[in-house]
Amino acid sequence: MNTVVLVGRLTGEPELIKTKENHDRTVINLAVPRSFKNQEGIYETDFFRCILWNGIAKRAKEYCKKGDTVCIKGRLQVRDYLDEKEEKKYITEVIAENISFVAHTKNKQEIV
Repeated sequence: MNTVVLVGRLTGEPELIKTKENHDRTVINLAVPRSFKNQEGIYETDFFRCILWNGIAKRAKEYCKKGDTVCIKGRLQVRDYLDEKEEKKYITEVIAENISFVAHTKNKQEIV
């Protein structure tokens, strides 16, 4: 089973992109604080790249702003690409299936 649930803050404004295949795509970065302190007594934060498609992508662009707290439910995906030196690199992303607003300036609602 490949399921992930993250609750965190958006680190930037969602940007809607139209793909060559005419699909809507939004990429957001989510800052998720850890639930424990490190050796220095500080809560560290992890950053996750999340990909949203079509209807979810459009609504996230419309309703989400930098700093909003959202809950993402989705799956992990690992893909590879070639860098400028033609070396294979790997990236892990969250493919969002659902996004819920936790703290938002307009109104709290779920978009699917």
